[in-house]
Amino acid sequence: MVLIIIAALIAFIWVLMEFRRLRHKIFAVFLIMLIMFFYFSFTYALKEKGLDLKTLPGVIEASKLYYSWMVSLFHNSVAITSNAIKMDWGITNSTAR
Repeated sequence: MVLIIIAALIAFIWVLMEFRRLRHKIFAVFLIMLIMFFYFSFTYALKEKGLDLKTLPGVIEASKLYYSWMVSLFHNSVAITSNAIKMDWGITNSTAR
């Protein structure tokens, strides 16, 4: 009986350690995805703008453009979501004549 309890405690501690590792892995994947999102959205928002990111005025202008792009993206997402909520999603059995 003692061996079963010790084995259960060892298994419980092992499972706790794996959950802790999993939490760190999930956080690392989240950070990687967030960095990738910012990189790709930054390059998409500023393509064909011809900004020089090696100078301070260029970086400031790029930051302003990226910020305004993100704000408009958020506002567009809110508008699309609110329009989808307002739609009549009920089932209709009428035929068009």
